[in-house]
Amino acid sequence: MTAADGGAPRIVVGVDGSPASVAALRWAARQAELTGAVLDTVIAWQYPVGYGWPAPVVQGFDFEGNARAGLAEAVAAATGESPGVEIEQHVVQDHPAAALLRAADGASLLVVGNRGYGGFAEALLGSVSQHCVHHARCPVVVVRHA
Repeated sequence: MTAADGGAPRIVVGVDGSPASVAALRWAARQAELTGAVLDTVIAWQYPVGYGWPAPVVQGFDFEGNARAGLAEAVAAATGESPGVEIEQHVVQDHPAAALLRAADGASLLVVGNRGYGGFAEALLGSVSQHCVHHARCPVVVVRHA
């Protein structure tokens, strides 16, 4: 349900556990509290890939469970015990940018951190954030970690 359907507005925030994503989550939670929006937190995971060869998968490692635990930890760190806002947690097996764009379809706002864990440390804007800014169908807020 979306604000257009008469439901509460929805704010989607991308989380990967990085300091910038936790800052984005804090900002989004405050915005959701101010606007009465539901906060949809999204973490995406993928099996590791190699170049030309399938990467060996560690037997017994639960990629989805690890992502779920990381998301829950980030939500707890950013919002505390009583967030004062309705928070939905979504764990998605997909590329992060694709997962966020799909989740943000129909949302009032998409919030991302300026940089995640991947890529080049010198970059001011990470590839996922940049992709979302260019392709999202809703407004995007990029939160910079101090």
